Amino acid sequence: MQKSRAFTLIELLVVIAIIAILMAVLMPALGRARLLGQRAACMGNLKQLTLAWIMYADENDDRIPYANPNSDGWVEWVSNQNAPEQQKLAGLRGGTLYEYCPNVKSYCCPTGIRGEVVTYAIMDAMNGYSGHPWSDGMTFKKRSPIKQASKRLVFIDEGRLSPNSWTIWYTEPRWWDQITRRHGQGTTASFADGHGVYYKWSDTRTFEVTEADYSVWQGTLRHGDVSRQPGNQDLHKVQKGAWGKLGYTPNQ
Repeated sequence: MQKSRAFTLIELLVVIAIIAILMAVLMPALGRARLLGQRAACMGNLKQLTLAWIMYADENDDRIPYANPNSDGWVEWVSNQNAPEQQKLAGLRGGTLYEYCPNVKSYCCPTGIRGEVVTYAIMDAMNGYSGHPWSDGMTFKKRSPIKQASKRLVFIDEGRLSPNSWTIWYTEPRWWDQITRRHGQGTTASFADGHGVYYKWSDTRTFEVTEADYSVWQGTLRHGDVSRQPGNQDLHKVQKGAWGKLGYTPNQ
């Protein structure tokens, strides 16, 4: 009987080396495919929420949902960030948009912070908080007066739900609320006509905003020089989407 020939040590090492090379080639591609898949899922969530936002207006005499996350808002914010998930879900289900978008997974980025059930926010201009000096008289209550709906932001991925609608300065080149950096080098948002966008950040100053500790940003950084970023094209794009135009002459 002929004996079967076993692999030699050299042959086994060659096979292992080939597998290692193949993994090194494939892993970056697989990682990018996963990143793009998460980005697409996040964009899909925002489109679903914006469709619900449009449907709400269609059935409520053109009025758009209240953007502040409170008892009569699109969702309800839970002040205790360590509250049980069920309590946060109850706030989500109690919002005015839940009837039109009952899938709870649509309210959170798939790469969001653990324990958060809502990571998206509605812009101040879309029936939100109007107490900032730059937002006085610039908030919509109804959908039909929104001109150039394809250029006006409704939702943005804030990272975690905060007690007010999302805002950014209008009269200065300056951030107010924090933004995220996910799915690569940017964040997702959606417009009043229902389409979505992925903003890819390019200015290193934007990264300072995205990487700041949430509590520190809310407490001090947004009041200081870090928030002022003249000439930042990332900032300009978001400001134009939020307010329809810049309320100042930008530095080139």
